[in-house]
Amino acid sequence: MGEVTIKVRGMTCNGCVGNVTKVLESLPGVNGAEVSLERETATVSYDPERVEVAAMRQAVEDAGFDAPQ
Repeated sequence: MGEVTIKVRGMTCNGCVGNVTKVLESLPGVNGAEVSLERETATVSYDPERVEVAAMRQAVEDAGFDAPQ
């Protein structure tokens, strides 16, 4: 099991936090995501054999937010 913290920019409210959490947790191999509006981060628990960090960043960006490296 792995854990990674991804920077997430563009969130303005708790609705945004919910959206980012939902898109991350919908990815196969992601076990959970803790998203913080204040810190602009998403800490994700995942199976590195099933999902790559790049796919997580892409999912966040596809949802309309910025996930810089």
